[in-house]
Amino acid sequence: MGGPEIERLIGLLAKLPGMGPRSARRAALRMLQQPDTRMLPLATALADAARAVKPCSVCGNLDSQDPCAICGDSRRDRSVICVVEGVGDLWALERASVFHGLYHVLGGTLSALSGVGPEDLNVTPLLVRVEQGVTEVILALGATVDGATTAHWLTDRLKPLGVTVTRVAQGVPIGGALDVLDDGTLAAALRARRPS
Repeated sequence: MGGPEIERLIGLLAKLPGMGPRSARRAALRMLQQPDTRMLPLATALADAARAVKPCSVCGNLDSQDPCAICGDSRRDRSVICVVEGVGDLWALERASVFHGLYHVLGGTLSALSGVGPEDLNVTPLLVRVEQGVTEVILALGATVDGATTAHWLTDRLKPLGVTVTRVAQGVPIGGALDVLDDGTLAAALRARRPS
């Protein structure tokens, strides 16, 4: 097919989320056919990001400034912190433009099967931040066993600090049909019901 450089490029691309060997070959071919307009700008952007982007020392978000743009934004509501499992969750909430407080990235969830304990999560800085005038902590963790376990564990640590602890609602998605949802989602939707 090609030399070792091409095989290495395809192999590295195939390791990206959502890219398998076939997609990696197609992407490599497109870049190689127009290296000046596709490959070299990508290589420069990758190198620049690798040098400049670091975790925020306050919340754990990825940014080229520290504190990150969100933590540094004086227009954000500093009395509310939304706790997320990972940076991807934070970015998803920001894309939705519905939350205007601050965030805290845990870096995972508690998982006995995977050997992830409280000491493996970014919890201590969260507790310190809460003691500095935070009135509400929103737990925006996945609707999984590990997410629920982590939420319960965090609630037990946060309640004694006098902060209100809430969770994002879970249930029927917009456009979702009831007959295709799993039992757990239906149960959560019924428990989180509100007046219409």
